[in-house]
Amino acid sequence: MFNIMNTVKLAPLLLIFVEVAHKRSFTLAAKKLGISKSAISQQITKLESEIGQQLLIRNTRGVILTAVGETLLARSELFSEQIDLTVAELDSAKSQPSGLFKVSVPPFFEKDIVVPALKQLCIEFPKINPQLLVTGRWQDLIENKLDAAIFGGNIKDCDYRALSIGEVSEIFCASPRYIKQYGNINNIQKLLEHKFIATEWQHDTLHLFDNNHANEALIDVKHFAKTNTPTTALEMVLNDMGVALLPEFLVHSLLAEEQIRRVIPSVRGKAWHFYYLHQYKGEKPLHVTRFYQLFKHYFAKVNS
Repeated sequence: MFNIMNTVKLAPLLLIFVEVAHKRSFTLAAKKLGISKSAISQQITKLESEIGQQLLIRNTRGVILTAVGETLLARSELFSEQIDLTVAELDSAKSQPSGLFKVSVPPFFEKDIVVPALKQLCIEFPKINPQLLVTGRWQDLIENKLDAAIFGGNIKDCDYRALSIGEVSEIFCASPRYIKQYGNINNIQKLLEHKFIATEWQHDTLHLFDNNHANEALIDVKHFAKTNTPTTALEMVLNDMGVALLPEFLVHSLLAEEQIRRVIPSVRGKAWHFYYLHQYKGEKPLHVTRFYQLFKHYFAKVNS
């Protein structure tokens, strides 16, 4: 167990480690931090000694993270970002952000992404009051008085700034009881014989791909049921009502627990790219920037 003094000593070592891990290079990290390469090496060695485990593997091309190093990086990134943000606040000498922070998000990001991000945002900026609009439809920022919006798919022509968050892929799922009752679904043609549960954006024609998102195929399916949220579609699958094409990260834990199964494993749906939209043409308010950082962090975590 580390005592408080050990934790204080580790803090600067962790910041150096994050920079080395991001750059995958002692030389580039030394240049960024303005200290010598040998000093960087000494600090990393000290950190590994304190932790008692190897974090980096040195080679002629740079460095590779060990499994322990990857874990430590994931836990240390938010700490590093918080330090950067604190320094930015002090440098800018701006008042603490306060008041309403209104943001629009899709209906299946709440649990493991949006709410944890908002919780952390409110800890860092206790004077803001978040207002969350959950919808899968396009929301104009000005018309709806939004500070920001998360949107997936093709962005309409607008003057808003769009920051990339990442992609969400879809896979076919059914419950073990449904499969036992109606039979296994191991190819696209078999799907046509089953009860398909559609979400709002899934039409009569599905755009399907292989696992590399290549070789597109268009398949016409008859909808047994339809809902406007993927979380409701998931509940219908869990209740043995049929087959659904669901966001992969939404079903990770259920697949591991074998509460549902992936069917037609060689096929997946479209990869939807998600963006963080805002209307600031110059420097963004600190809390707007920070929410993007937090959202992207938790998004990457659930998609890993």
